[in-house]
Amino acid sequence: MTPPDEERGRAGANGRYDVPLVVAGPGAEPARRNGHHPAPGPAADPASGPADPQPTRRDQPAERELPEAAERERPGSAARAPRDAAVPDQPGDVWDRRVASGLAFLRRRLSGDYQVDEFGFDPELTESVFHPMLRLLYRDWFRTEVTGLEHVPADGAGLVVGNHSGTVALDALILSAALHDQHPAHRYLRLLGADLVFRMPVVSEIARKTGGTVACNPDAERLLRSGEVVGVFPEGFKGVGKLYSDRYKLQRFGRGGFVSAALRTGTPIVPVAIVGGEEIYPMLADIKPLARLLKLPYFPVTPTFPWLGPLGMVPLPSKWLIEFCPPIPTAHLTDSADDPLVVFNLADQVRETIQQTLYSLLERRPDPFGP
Repeated sequence: MTPPDEERGRAGANGRYDVPLVVAGPGAEPARRNGHHPAPGPAADPASGPADPQPTRRDQPAERELPEAAERERPGSAARAPRDAAVPDQPGDVWDRRVASGLAFLRRRLSGDYQVDEFGFDPELTESVFHPMLRLLYRDWFRTEVTGLEHVPADGAGLVVGNHSGTVALDALILSAALHDQHPAHRYLRLLGADLVFRMPVVSEIARKTGGTVACNPDAERLLRSGEVVGVFPEGFKGVGKLYSDRYKLQRFGRGGFVSAALRTGTPIVPVAIVGGEEIYPMLADIKPLARLLKLPYFPVTPTFPWLGPLGMVPLPSKWLIEFCPPIPTAHLTDSADDPLVVFNLADQVRETIQQTLYSLLERRPDPFGP
C-alpha cells in the first residue's frame, strides 16, 4: 500500500489534485472540488533541490501581480509612484527644517556644546551666523567675482597678503567669506588684525570668534605651523584710511614682518588683489583733531557720512573683483628669515605683484558701479 505522503506527491506531480483557488479576504478556506480536499504540493527534498511548482489550471482565476507600469496604465486604476521615488518637499518643509536647525543651534550654544581653538575661533558660529550675513554683501550687494582660487592651497599652510582700503575694513571680511564659500576645500582665512581691533569690546569678541588674532609674528607662526591659511594686510590703517584721490595706490608695507613669518615656517605667500573696496565709503577728507580726540587713526568724511547719520554707514554698491595670484615659494629661503635684504626684496616682490594685478583688474572694470 502506497503511503499517503508518496501518493499525494505523485498526485500533485500528475495534476490529479487541484491547487486551491485564491480567495480574497483573510481566513477564507481553500475551495473544494468533487468533495476532495486539495492536496499540498510535494515536499522539498534538500538533496534534490526545491520541488517543482504546482501547475495552475486555465479555468482557475489565479491572482497575479501586475507590473507597476501596467498597473499604472490599467484603466480605472490610480497611478502609483515608484517605491524608491523621493517625496517632493511640501511648501512648509524648508522652513520647518530651518526652524529645527536654528533651535538645535541655540540649544548647543546655551548648553555649551561647541568647540573653540586656542585663539578663540568658533567655526560653527562663523559658518552659521557671520558668513550668511557677509554672503549677502559680497554676492548680492557687491556682485563679487573671484578668480585664481586654485593658487590657495587645498591643505596645509598658506599666507594670503592683500591690499587694504575702504575707510571701514570690509575687504578683509569679504575676502574671508568669499574664500571659504568658493574654495573647493572651503578653507577658513585666519585674519591678523591691528591692536586697536582687539581693544574694542564688541569688535574684539567678534574678531576672535571669526578666527582673527593680533598681527604679531608669534601668533602668525603658530597658525602657519598648524597648517592654517592666514590673511594679512601689511598697509594697515595707512591703506584703510587713505583719501579717495589715492585709491588703488599701495602704501608702504612696513618692516615686512609677514615675510619673516612665512620664511621661518617655509609657507608659500599668495598675493591677492581686491578691487571695489575703495568705492564703498569714498573718503574725501580726514578731520585729524577729531580723530585725536576720539583716539582713532582717522575720522573720515565721505559723501554720506556724517551728513546722513547712521545711514551714512551703508556701503555704496560698488562692483568687486578679487584675484588670487600665483604663490611665491619660501621653503628654499628658511635660513634667510633674519636677513633684512631678503625680507625687503621678498616684501617688495609681493607689493609689486599686487599693484600690477590691481591695474589689470581696473581695466576689466571700467565702471565702478556697473553690473
